[in-house]
Amino acid sequence: MLYAVFCYNNENVTNDWSKEQDEKVMRDLAAVQSKYAEAGRLGPVARLMPTTTATTLRHSHSDTIVIDGPFAETKEQLLGFYVIDCASVDEALDFARDLSSANPAAGSYEIRPLAIYKPSELAS
Repeated sequence: MLYAVFCYNNENVTNDWSKEQDEKVMRDLAAVQSKYAEAGRLGPVARLMPTTTATTLRHSHSDTIVIDGPFAETKEQLLGFYVIDCASVDEALDFARDLSSANPAAGSYEIRPLAIYKPSELAS
């Protein structure tokens, strides 16, 4: 089963990191990912740019509006995501726990099973 693991936190925390601190966290996260990558079980991993770079399209009845920024004001933002092939949700939770340990700014991780509509190498 493929799972999406979404990383949430207050982006102001991570935006304030020094280059050295950011590079260390990225190395620590890469170490967690390596076990799954070497086994061919790690799919796309994306770090999202800050919400200040976001554009949102809203559609309501016959109107379509494009606005700058995210669609909601929240204390935590979606910072990035992983796609991972796990035997169970418990294994996906273990992966998220390891990510959380590697990232001192980790707020929360949301784990969701994926339904594949456009197959890739991971879905075969």
